[in-house]
Amino acid sequence: MIRLSLASLRSRAAASLATFAAVLLGCSILIACAGLFESAIRLDAPPQRLSEAGVVVAGSAGFHLPDEESETVPYAERPRVDEGLAAKVAKVPGVGRAIPDVSFSAVVVAGDRLLGHPLSGHGWESAALTPYALSSGEEPRSSGQVVLDATLAGRAGKQPGDKVDIVVGGQPRSFTVVGIAQTRRQVDTSAMFFSTPDVKRFSPSPGRADAIGVISARGVSADELAQRLAQQLSADTTILTGNDRGTAEFTGIAASRLPLILLSSIFGGLVIVVMALVVSATISLTVRVRLRELALLRASGATAKQVHRMVVGETMVVSALAVLVGLLPGGLLGRLLFSLSAERGIVPPELEFHPSVIAFAAGLLVAVVVPWLTAGITALSAARVRPIQALADAAIPPVTVGPMRRLLAVVLGGATVVLASTTMFMDPETASAVGGPAVLTGGVAVALIGPELLNRIVAKVSGFFRGTDGMLAVVNTRSRAVQFSSVLTPLTLATAIALSNVYAQTTHDDAALRGQVEQFQADAVITSAAGGVSAELLTDIRNTPGVANASALVSSRGWIEKPYDSRGSDPGTFLGIDAQAFLTAPVVSGSLRDLTGDTVALPETQADDLGIKLGDRITLRLGDGAVAEVKVVALLDSPADYGAVVLPAALLAPHTTAGLPSAILVRAASNPDALAGVLERATRAWPGVGVGDQGRLSAMFSAQLGVQAWISYLLAGLAIAYAALAAVNTLAVSVLSRRREFAVQRLAGATRRQVRRMLLIEGAIVATISIALGTVIAAFTVLPMAIAVGSILPTGPIWVLLAVIAAIVVIVAPVTLVSSRLAMGRGPMEVISSPTA
Repeated sequence: MIRLSLASLRSRAAASLATFAAVLLGCSILIACAGLFESAIRLDAPPQRLSEAGVVVAGSAGFHLPDEESETVPYAERPRVDEGLAAKVAKVPGVGRAIPDVSFSAVVVAGDRLLGHPLSGHGWESAALTPYALSSGEEPRSSGQVVLDATLAGRAGKQPGDKVDIVVGGQPRSFTVVGIAQTRRQVDTSAMFFSTPDVKRFSPSPGRADAIGVISARGVSADELAQRLAQQLSADTTILTGNDRGTAEFTGIAASRLPLILLSSIFGGLVIVVMALVVSATISLTVRVRLRELALLRASGATAKQVHRMVVGETMVVSALAVLVGLLPGGLLGRLLFSLSAERGIVPPELEFHPSVIAFAAGLLVAVVVPWLTAGITALSAARVRPIQALADAAIPPVTVGPMRRLLAVVLGGATVVLASTTMFMDPETASAVGGPAVLTGGVAVALIGPELLNRIVAKVSGFFRGTDGMLAVVNTRSRAVQFSSVLTPLTLATAIALSNVYAQTTHDDAALRGQVEQFQADAVITSAAGGVSAELLTDIRNTPGVANASALVSSRGWIEKPYDSRGSDPGTFLGIDAQAFLTAPVVSGSLRDLTGDTVALPETQADDLGIKLGDRITLRLGDGAVAEVKVVALLDSPADYGAVVLPAALLAPHTTAGLPSAILVRAASNPDALAGVLERATRAWPGVGVGDQGRLSAMFSAQLGVQAWISYLLAGLAIAYAALAAVNTLAVSVLSRRREFAVQRLAGATRRQVRRMLLIEGAIVATISIALGTVIAAFTVLPMAIAVGSILPTGPIWVLLAVIAAIVVIVAPVTLVSSRLAMGRGPMEVISSPTA
């Protein structure tokens, strides 16, 4: 049977190529997903500016969920440590130096440009953690002095003794460059070093440090020192060595684990399902085309087991070759997806893509097992068929499916309806997680009864077709429903996955964005590219003629810890303001005038769920891990699903990474239309400051929603790509297997153009039905999501629907034309006389 399998592969290159391409792409994507998953587990971010410190002591690794003892969720902001801890660390045996590192907002002003990273400011003492050394000048000793690194000094054109304008803490100030520093280490982010008095002045959280860099004494290894520190320090600190030190230097490293795991898991799971369906459809089509051959094998003495082994063997030979070829593209694809994720801000650029042998082995194993299982199950029908029945089926293929497939399709269809009907009554976040599987259950249900479904739908619409070509296309589509269902399945699944993922996500995000933005009423919004807005700018705006009121706005995320809000890995939105007039949510009880100091205003629905009453004291876990005991002074009639915990801006801002408000909300005194011009003139002396309407709020909040949306678009692209692969393969095999049929038609008087037109109509029928079925399946996810977020209809760009339709058309039409040209390349008599036609 092995020789027969190899001989069969040589004579059926088209079908073999179909399986090869499906497994190749599946293997490549699975290896890429495994690499992403492994990178998420490892979180390798080699330190740069802290590279000289063998050990780094940082803040808590994350919030330990009260209801999940083993789960820790990274904080949204940078967790800090007490600066005085450096003295305690320095006394531990084996410590050479313990240096607190503080980062704060500082960018150089060069004309109309801002140079440097928003968190480029550091104390000169921390230069030893890289290490930086002075190449010219001296260290900063007094306030108003700064040392620039060589790269930044070169870009700004500054030398020791020059004056330089720097926006520090959101406010432009003039400094004297007293030195230029260089390092031999790779440091991608520019740095500037200030004197100790200035560091204390500009620190976003006075008395606290981002981390403490520990330089070992001579002869003491980093691992040994880390063990000693672990015995001396409390559990609310994190001791980092090796590449883990990068999590203390770069923001967002720990928080990128969940998006990467989500991306790799969704991609991997989808690929496994789609690859199984594509391979199954390809094998089914190949078996259908070869029924006469298989029947003759059975009639000549081959057993069912031998036929089954031959079909599986053919598939596994092709799959093994595809898997080996897919190793290299898998690594390249993983790196490409990782780079795209970094460009979109899903992961920090400092995080490294780190696939190992484990990732390649995992992807290879799954890519082999899935075709093997699929081939084993699909080949059962070929092995069990009786010779006489197979010969009859080869002449007139039946369009019915077995009772087991029909029953399973009914079960999956019912599951789709149940998922959809329950999703609409859930909150948006739960609905987003629960409603997604409805696409796969619906798609698999269609795949199981594809021939019967296609036959019935074409029978219903057959009256719309006129002329010989149209009627013949209808007859062919119905009689060859088994073959065409192999094309219908991937196109339907691609349409459903693309539309459901995109429109469910856009509907969710639009509702979330609308709910967050509509909590505020402002005539103008001021933001800054320098890392945040300063208190001095807020004072200037409030004193500007034509301004009635102005408020700082701070955005962060955190938890209500006592009583616990059960937000788990999805912390709630915390907003900080200092002027009540900008909130649109009506006050149900209490007063926002009391929102000062250690106080909070809660959505009434959230307070009721947690049993919180006006005047109660509750515990908040802020974005940097700090604990805040606050008094409830107001209950708000906020949106049930998107209401935010509202705090005084002065309380929340120090617990953000930048330590500054994100924006300033402004109300006009009399003429809102003229306010923008007034504010632009008032902020000309503030580099990096921009004035806009509430659209700037939308941009600020939408940045937090971009991860899921980008994953949805990637999934849509993946679904279309796999659909193109599957449809190209199955269409080509199907058309090429009909050479003898086309030859008979041409001998009966049909021209090549007429045959080609018939094939295009067949393709149009299948494409149209697949788009319709895919849209219906997607509706079982999208419409419940729309109801869950309080809308009647889904929202999102119409171009996505048009693009999916165009993609399906582009997939079907060219393949049909090219395949028909190849199928009719020889003369009719030559085809009929050929034994392999």
